[in-house]
Amino acid sequence: MAARDSTVRRVDWVLLLAALALSGLGTVLVYSATRNRTEINGGDPEFFLNRSLLNLAIGLALAGGVMWLGHHRLRSAVPFFFGFSLFATLLVFTPLGTEINGQRAWLSIAGYTLQPGEFAKVAVVLGMAVILAAQVDAGDREEPGTRAILQSLGLAAVPLAIVVIDDLGMAMVISVIVLGILLASGSPLRWSLGLIAAGIAGAVLVWTLGILDDYQLDRFAAFADPSRDPAGVGYNTNQARIAIGSGGFFGSGLFQGTQTTGQFVPEQHTDFIFTVAGEELGFLGAGGIIVLLGIVLWRGLRIARGATDLYGTIIAAGVVAWFAFQGFENIGMALGIMPVAGVPLPFLSYGGTAMFVSWIAIGLLQSVRMKRPLTA
Repeated sequence: MAARDSTVRRVDWVLLLAALALSGLGTVLVYSATRNRTEINGGDPEFFLNRSLLNLAIGLALAGGVMWLGHHRLRSAVPFFFGFSLFATLLVFTPLGTEINGQRAWLSIAGYTLQPGEFAKVAVVLGMAVILAAQVDAGDREEPGTRAILQSLGLAAVPLAIVVIDDLGMAMVISVIVLGILLASGSPLRWSLGLIAAGIAGAVLVWTLGILDDYQLDRFAAFADPSRDPAGVGYNTNQARIAIGSGGFFGSGLFQGTQTTGQFVPEQHTDFIFTVAGEELGFLGAGGIIVLLGIVLWRGLRIARGATDLYGTIIAAGVVAWFAFQGFENIGMALGIMPVAGVPLPFLSYGGTAMFVSWIAIGLLQSVRMKRPLTA
């Protein structure tokens, strides 16, 4: 009984309930966005609702498994998980790979579509944490050394080099995760500044050499000039803002949004799920989603600060950087203040793999939290 009570007390219930609330809202919003879209639901209005509930159930099971194993026990398995994530990500370039909206970033297996690059986020967080914390947690150093920093950056560069080929949004997320981890690890500031400078130089080089695909260039062009080709490349962002703006303060009511019902916003159940909230739940409901995301980030930061070792601190900080950037980028592109980059909104956008890794991340946060000593 005491052990069970101890476990219950160690769980961060605020974090758990906030993440559950976001997932529940996401399920309802996905249903609203897809129930009338026969071209994608196969004539079954509840297809995406049932899939979302199944994805959430699997995600919760994965979070529970991570909590049960604990991030310290998983430490020895990190090399295997990292190798698996790289192998799965490379599979998208084989006949198993599927192209969606110009991006070849998915695997189609037994009728189920997976985005293996999502697992690279977890792999980078855990892999960098293992390397950077090794000597510090052993008491040999007070901060990561040059060799450890270079090794961790080299490790992160491998999946980054793979996903940047055809998934710019994923590459952006991984880059921010790396930056957040460096800052949290206690590494000298020059490394973070150098990484930012390298990122800017790399972006300029990619643009100059014309490495980006046409659809990626079109997205940046639409961001720079929303009025450019409103029926073409600027269509997504224009319709997204119309949908959000039409909701007003209280919204048109759940399942009552004319833009959503009329199917005017492309990819509304995935990349543009926030537009459903803006139209049907209004400023109040959309603001509530931002507040819930803020609570997740706040609890994650508290867990990072209270971790008993650098390994736990880095894991928590990496997850916070991941969720913070994805939330800002996704909501920003719906509002037209960020370029469209195909980044899902954590816990809300439809997508099995995205939901799985989001809840794995929550399991990691809870595991770090549960290692803290109980206070009276």
